[in-house]
Amino acid sequence: MDFVKDKIRPLYFRYLGAAFGSALITSIYSIVDMAMVGQYQGPDGTAALAVVAPVWNIIYSLGLLTGIGGSVLFGTTRGKSKVPTGRENEYFTVSVIGSVILAAASWIAILLFEQELLTFFGATEDLLPLAQNYLRPIRAVLPVFLLNQMLAAFLRSDGNPALATAGVLAGGIFNIFGDYIFVFPMNMGIYGAGLATAIGSCISLIVQLSHFFSKKNTLRLVRPSRFLHKARKVFVTGFSTFFIDVAMGILTILFNRQIVTYLGSGALSVYGVIINISTFVQCCAYSVGQASQPIISVNFGAHLGGRIRETLRCALGTVAFFALLWTGLSFAAPLLFIQIFMEPTAEILAIAPGIIRTYGLSFLLLPLNIFSTYYFQAIMKPSAAFVVSVSRGFVISGILILLLPAVFSPDSLWFAMPVTELLTAVYVLVTMYKDTRALPDTGNAQ
Repeated sequence: MDFVKDKIRPLYFRYLGAAFGSALITSIYSIVDMAMVGQYQGPDGTAALAVVAPVWNIIYSLGLLTGIGGSVLFGTTRGKSKVPTGRENEYFTVSVIGSVILAAASWIAILLFEQELLTFFGATEDLLPLAQNYLRPIRAVLPVFLLNQMLAAFLRSDGNPALATAGVLAGGIFNIFGDYIFVFPMNMGIYGAGLATAIGSCISLIVQLSHFFSKKNTLRLVRPSRFLHKARKVFVTGFSTFFIDVAMGILTILFNRQIVTYLGSGALSVYGVIINISTFVQCCAYSVGQASQPIISVNFGAHLGGRIRETLRCALGTVAFFALLWTGLSFAAPLLFIQIFMEPTAEILAIAPGIIRTYGLSFLLLPLNIFSTYYFQAIMKPSAAFVVSVSRGFVISGILILLLPAVFSPDSLWFAMPVTELLTAVYVLVTMYKDTRALPDTGNAQ
């Protein structure tokens, strides 16, 4: 595959298929866990996994910080030189070292402060033992989750998206069957779901590491010059993608605490389901960003603006499809989601449709806003990506989550994300139009 010569549409859709497979299976980890635990433990199990959700957001976001940040710079450097020179591998090495440091720090934090963190994330006395039981096997292999995210980004940039997908697929398939076997026949309950997730992640890492023994591998560990300077560039470039995921954790914490204060445990169980629906929608958006990012970054380095615009048109069409699909499903079948993820009570069946439909309005614009951060990063506009990720992930959303139920009714809390995505999308469309018009016109789309 040649990012600067092959026809854009086949190249994009080949990468989209691989990226979508990876994103889909990654989301299945948490979705299958919640479905199995919800059926076994009931609404309390679903609520406990809602409490654990910020842990995943933080770990995955740290992997994206080094993975997306490093792979964009890897691709841009390679695009400038047309052929591999080895200089791009300095960014790979910096990303590996950064990932190891971040993984170690996260590991220590979870081991030392697990109870305090889960309580801060919204765990009540009833939910805390369930959340801790789920995390017991995951604690042992926590760094693996972060390294999986980082490696997948570099495999896509090194021309092997299929292996990144295969790694996630292998671990995901084990997780699906392992979840069922451990939770039900072996009667491990919520602990079994955590065990299946931990083993599945290790399988994914082993499969991805096989890339380094293949002939197509060009990734090498080298001695980087100006290490701190390159590390700063990696973190600045990857920050917006990092913040999207970590912000989801922040928002989950805010929602958890506000729901417990204003709406009660039944609404928290429904929100646990919404987290998984939203994770699915975000993974669809990630797949569009991850498919287009290596193509755009290499062509940006090669000053081929026409090819970037063609890639953007493909990506926006895909984003629109996902937006309509998930919004439509949220309106048409809200109780279907509930019945997948738990054995619902009468209270849950009564309140869930209104909550899911209101929150589901945000899915119309969420895929566009998330994709935009990948696009802005790939054309080296990290400040625009920063504004998008921080606005929707913390500033606007955080203010609305805190203010709406206090100023209006408790149920107004569910409008926080639709309003946030709408305000963010206005900025995205204006900035994307301006930056795309400014791209160089040397080179034509194919």
